[in-house]
Amino acid sequence: MTAPQVPGTASAGEGGDRFWSKVLKGPGPDDHWLFLGAVADDGYGRYFLLVNGRHTSVRPHRYAYEEATGNPLDPGTVLRHVCNIPICVRPEPGHLIAGTQRQNMLDRVFDGRHANGATWRWRGIGRTEFAARSRALRDAALEHGWAPKILQPLMSGRDPDAPTLF
Repeated sequence: MTAPQVPGTASAGEGGDRFWSKVLKGPGPDDHWLFLGAVADDGYGRYFLLVNGRHTSVRPHRYAYEEATGNPLDPGTVLRHVCNIPICVRPEPGHLIAGTQRQNMLDRVFDGRHANGATWRWRGIGRTEFAARSRALRDAALEHGWAPKILQPLMSGRDPDAPTLF
């Protein structure tokens, strides 16, 4: 594996090892890989690097994709979260695929994640709540590890503390 093409970043061994220590990989062949580091106010992760003597933040899913595939992404290339988990960094087609912003917006419409969507589990929630849900998922993964009974409701957008009818 090679390090992402960010000028002045740490070597793959130093930066890569530090990055992957912040990722919880589910044990199954199709499970998510959850980023356990910082989550910004938009609900997506932030990974901090030293670039040319200055600290900068990058999107963890982009960093993971470039690190795992060895393919640098052009600045205009969007990584589409096919799995719809904002902190998932698994660089495989069932989770992340490279594309355009237009394709990403079409994904939103198709998945019902746009403002008028009727089916998406996190539809219509504000940015603050969206970030809170990503942080709740991250915090649960940090506390419990890969515990499907705890993580699955958070990944599906259901409140695990909400009472059920039956």
